[in-house]
Amino acid sequence: MKISLGPIQYFWPKNRVIEFYDEIAGTAVDSVYLGEAICYKRTELRLQDWMSIARKLADRGKEVVLSTLTLLEAAAELHAVRKVCDNGEFMVEANDIAAVNLLAEANQSFVAGPSNNIYNSRSLNYLYRVGMRRWVMPVELGRDTLQAILAELDNNATPETEIFTYGRLPLAYSARCFTARAHNLPKDRCELKCLGYPDGLLLESQEEQTLFTLNGIQIQSGDTCDLRPQWREMEALGVDILRISPQSTGTADIIAALHSAMKDNAPLPDNTGSCNGYWFGQSGLERVVSPE
Repeated sequence: MKISLGPIQYFWPKNRVIEFYDEIAGTAVDSVYLGEAICYKRTELRLQDWMSIARKLADRGKEVVLSTLTLLEAAAELHAVRKVCDNGEFMVEANDIAAVNLLAEANQSFVAGPSNNIYNSRSLNYLYRVGMRRWVMPVELGRDTLQAILAELDNNATPETEIFTYGRLPLAYSARCFTARAHNLPKDRCELKCLGYPDGLLLESQEEQTLFTLNGIQIQSGDTCDLRPQWREMEALGVDILRISPQSTGTADIIAALHSAMKDNAPLPDNTGSCNGYWFGQSGLERVVSPE
């Protein structure tokens, strides 16, 4: 199995992003996803900046994939997605069906991101026929569903399977901006408040129970999902790639721990502050202790 690094889900300053990927270039990660996948207004980096970072990572032996926006609401956003799809150098992760259609029409291979509703083998078989060569399983599905989907694939369908393994789970997207609303600001005049929350804005209940994380138009889990202790189970199921979601601190250490366990065929201890329920067919916020 390989390790991938998903796109940065949060809004970080340009210099911080560049420094982050300079650090990532020296890690054991195999594939790196680059680009803005959440909000069109996050423009600290333009496509040419992402391309520059991509080329540097490729020179260090990393597979680079460019990610597209997840929720399209305007013609300008579709235009931005089209530019990514037409980049001419790197494979694209399609996070919206519009990007899927653009890439299929151009006969380009692509990755189907986790926001696509791929819930059965029929969807996966169809997407493979139109050019998908890798899919990232939706985070709300679990091991039993994955096993059933893979068992029902057409004989000639051989997509790579990638699992969201570490990070706050991307749960939902909205036309509203939750971070702006938290500051009593309209979405169109948000003052880029997301810049103040490098790991999102935590939302708690009145009983101080962690519920969700607000990240612009995105709702994430409140707790961090950690499926790294299940890496050997995933390998046995035929999973090809384990995805780490970038964190504002400690990402290199998260990658290193997983890489070391895989290299040494060693178990990883359960993270007591994490959630992993979806993988076991339970509520996503639950933490199930690994049998290993």
